[in-house]
Amino acid sequence: MRRAGSFLNMQFITSSISTMLVLLLLGMVVFFVLSANNLSNYVRENIGFTILMSDDTKESEALKLQKELNGKLFVKESDYISKEQALKEQTEAMGTDPAEFLGYNPFTASIEIKLNAEYANADSVQWIEKQILKNKNVMEVNYPQDLLDAVNRNIQRISMFLLGLAALLTLVSFVLINNTIRLAIYSKRFLIHTMKLVGASWGFIRKPFLVRNIWIGVLAAFIADGILLAMAYMLIKYEPELVGIITSETLLWVMCSVFVFGVTITWICAYISINKYLRMKASELYYI
Repeated sequence: MRRAGSFLNMQFITSSISTMLVLLLLGMVVFFVLSANNLSNYVRENIGFTILMSDDTKESEALKLQKELNGKLFVKESDYISKEQALKEQTEAMGTDPAEFLGYNPFTASIEIKLNAEYANADSVQWIEKQILKNKNVMEVNYPQDLLDAVNRNIQRISMFLLGLAALLTLVSFVLINNTIRLAIYSKRFLIHTMKLVGASWGFIRKPFLVRNIWIGVLAAFIADGILLAMAYMLIKYEPELVGIITSETLLWVMCSVFVFGVTITWICAYISINKYLRMKASELYYI
């Protein structure tokens, strides 16, 4: 019994290219969704919070508080700034020493903290502020509330847009790949009917078509993943700071998503299309 077609023919190549282009587009959306999430975490974790210490606070007490904060789940990192260091930094920034004409150091010691991304929201920040203010040595907690609200609001909008785009593109990808595979199997509809006439089981008939289309998905996914990796490399080479956003974990998720989607969707589309022709009678094959 003849096979359902050679792997290395023009139809296989064109189907692989068509599927690869769709997977590439889908992979780019997954890449941007995951990178946008990394970017949002990066922005949230770089919003500074300042804890102002009272004037009579000893340095040992301030450092003790810093150590306690570093042990909290909501703190990513902290930095203690003494009164002298604060004066030095302001003197360099202003070009003049405020202590010279005031007669004293007007600055207080402080602790700069950065939160982990999951805690950088209005509710968590308010709770964190209350916890910190319980310490008798803390005079005030300053943080950019308006900036924090704006960042969270914009991140939510962007995330909803990207997720909607990903869902829409997934549907479009399914339709495009399905049409590509259906047209390829359409040309073999009489071969499928001939195999039925000689007593071949449906499973036996389906197998070569399914294997062929799975290989199309595998090849298309590998090519798409290769192009996506090259694009990510060029972006990082152009802007090295993106390495904190385009992480190896992100690239791994993108590659796995493209591969799984490529293999799964080609198998499903091939299975549906083959069953359609297996159910048809000979007379119906001439009118489709």
